[in-house]
Order: sequence, then structure tokens, then C-alpha cells
Amino acid sequence: MSSRDDILGAIRRDRPAPLPLPDVPMFDEGRADDLLGRFTAAFTMMGGKMLDLPADGDPLAEIRARVAKAGVVISMVPEVAGNTVLDPELMPSKLENVDIAIVRAAFGVAETGSICLTERELGVNTLGYLAQHLIVLLDPADLVVNIHHAYHRPEIHAARYCVFHTGPSATADIEGVLILGAQGVRSLSILSLPRA
Repeated sequence: MSSRDDILGAIRRDRPAPLPLPDVPMFDEGRADDLLGRFTAAFTMMGGKMLDLPADGDPLAEIRARVAKAGVVISMVPEVAGNTVLDPELMPSKLENVDIAIVRAAFGVAETGSICLTERELGVNTLGYLAQHLIVLLDPADLVVNIHHAYHRPEIHAARYCVFHTGPSATADIEGVLILGAQGVRSLSILSLPRA
């Protein structure tokens, strides 16, 4: 037996018994009302744009109008057709020419105005960063109060890749000039639309 085995054996033998994790509160008391309103306020404060649902007619009309004027459009949702099919075997850097990407959020977080995207929603993870404009469909029933609730969602534990987006990419210099779309998507728009 080597010195290494002796040391590792001593560590295993003398390590303390595991302790249960502390009970962490969810910090949601009195915050479960008007989740969509709270989400919208936080999201727009971060530079995102909520798309309006028309009172009658096609709820996707505004998105379809944008898609009709765009070059390369990749849609990962059945509600809106793109004009380019995403190849899952594609090199992630090859998505640099995507004008509009349309995805559905796994869920949203009302407190922060964040949406959760996993590899299931994106197809290729860089789609959420290299597209010029990202349009997201979000079911209001998929909103949670805060990040504490978000970490209890099954999507977090089932995904190999999971990211929270809160508004478009942004940067600011010391003089306080905010530039949206500096390193990632230039715009992030959300349409509150229930799943089919």
C-alpha cells in the first residue's frame, strides 16, 4: 500500500457524518399575485420588450410581420415558421448569420424578469446569443415567483445546459452610457402566449 492510499484511507475513515441541508425559505410570502405584471415590469426595466396581444385576431401577427422582413429566421416553435432549419450537428459558431431566432421559454421568473432556456428550447446553445434578435414565447402559467422557486423546477435538474436571460445583451461605460446588444442579441422580445 502506498502513502497516497494510507492518506486517502485515513481521510475516508475520519470524515464527519453528512449533515442535512438547512431549510431555506422560499421568500415568496405575499408575492404570488400578478406574476405577469411583476415579470413585465422587471423585464422591461432590463431593456426587454413585451409584445402586445391584440384584442382579437392573430396573437402572432406582430411576430409574423417581423419574420416576413427578416433574412435568416430559425424557429424552434411550431406556432411560427422560420425559413431556415436548424441542424443540431451544426458548428455553434455558424449561427452568426441568424437575424431572428424564435424559441419558447421553459419558464420565467417574475421577480427578475428572467426567462429560462435549456438545450431543449435552443436546439444549439449559441442560438440564444448569436442571433441578432431573439423572440420568446412565454406561457404565463410557467411563471414562478422568484429564483428560489426556479431552482425547484424540473427543467433545471433535467437539463445539461440551462441559462437565464434577462433582457438583451447590454454594457455600460463609466459615464453611464448604456448600450444594448453589445455582446449578444440586440433585442429580446417576449410574447405572453399559452402553450398549445
